[in-house]
This record gives sequence, structure tokens and C-alpha cells, in this order.
Amino acid sequence: MRQVFALSAPIGLAFIPLGMALGFLVVHAGLAWWWAPVFAAVIYAGSLEFLMVHLAATAAPIATVALTSFVVNSRHVFYALSFPLHRVRGLLGKAYSTYTLSDEAYAVGVSPEAQTWTTRPILLMQLLFHLLWVTGAALGGLVGEALPIERLVGLDFALTALFVVLGIDAFRQRPDWATAGSAIACAVLAWLVAPGQMLVCAFAAFTAVLMVRMMAQRRTDRA
Repeated sequence: MRQVFALSAPIGLAFIPLGMALGFLVVHAGLAWWWAPVFAAVIYAGSLEFLMVHLAATAAPIATVALTSFVVNSRHVFYALSFPLHRVRGLLGKAYSTYTLSDEAYAVGVSPEAQTWTTRPILLMQLLFHLLWVTGAALGGLVGEALPIERLVGLDFALTALFVVLGIDAFRQRPDWATAGSAIACAVLAWLVAPGQMLVCAFAAFTAVLMVRMMAQRRTDRA
């Protein structure tokens, strides 16, 4: 438990201000404050929750909500390929671990320090992140309803900043200039070619690059 808290606390504490930003956004969208912890507990998908606030406030069609959810959360397909779900026992445990597979949980779960974790440490880490996110959202909703905050200067960049930190930390653990350079090149290319669909195009291009590298490596190994 000490190791779980030691690895999860630095990232988990960032969930409080991020969750509060979500709570503020929920209140400013005209929804009741209690929708903030509901969004955080039920959706629990980071950036999608921020988009979902606008979709819910404007009563967007179900098809739009479904397509947005699929596009934004498509990255989790790649996370599932290497997340240690095989070390989680029990149907309920696997179901909850799959449901709470977030960017932060993936970063901790695949770290070298967590290579020996089994069911309890993995689920405890994910539960800790889940509870902190819900707590932050509830606090943000309550504070946002009590205080007339007109602008949330800087909080809109908090989620992006956290992802940047996670990326830097992952590179420090496994320094791979070829992979990092390919990811940056794909992101820049997608931003220039299709800025409106940057995330999907960048992931597609990066996947293609990784597949080409994998096939080239296999040919080299056979030779």
C-alpha cells in the first residue's frame, strides 16, 4: 500500500484541481453542482467529461455524443494492449480495472516500479484515482455554485499540462528518441493537415509508423 500511494499520490493530487475545473465548468454551463461528481463517477474519461458538459447542456443528439465519445476515447484501445490487466483476477476486478483505465492509471500501471503489482495494488491505485477525481469535481461544483467566478483563467490548460508531464515522465522511464520523435512528427503533421481532427489523424499516423517499425524489426530479426 505504501508503494501504491507513493507512486499514485503525485499524480492523484493533481486530480483535485482538475476535478474542480470540471465542477466549475458544470456550474457555469447552467447545470446543478451535483452533476459534477455524477459526471466524474459515471463517465470518468478525463477530457471527454469536459466535452460532455457542453453536449449535455445543449442537449446534443445521442449520435453526436456516441461519435464524440468514440473519437476522444479511441486512445484507450492502445492503452489496453500493454496495460497489465492479465494480473487482475476475478471478473468484477477486471471489469472495474477496464472501466477505470485512464491515462494516469496507465502511466503508473506500466511503470517499472509496478511490474510486480497484482490484483490488489492495481485496483487500489485505480480506485484512488477514481475517488480523487470525484472528490475534486464535487468540491469544484460546490465552490463554483457558492462563488460567482466569471473566468477560469489557466484551468482550461490544466489537463493538457498534466498530459505533458505524464509524457515527459514516461520518456524518462523508457527513453526512446525514435518513438518520441515519431509521435511529435505525427502530431505536427496532423495539426497542419487536419487541425479539426488532429487527435484521430495523429493516432492513425502514429499507429502506421509503429506497424512499419514492427515489421521492419521482424525482418531484421529473421535475417
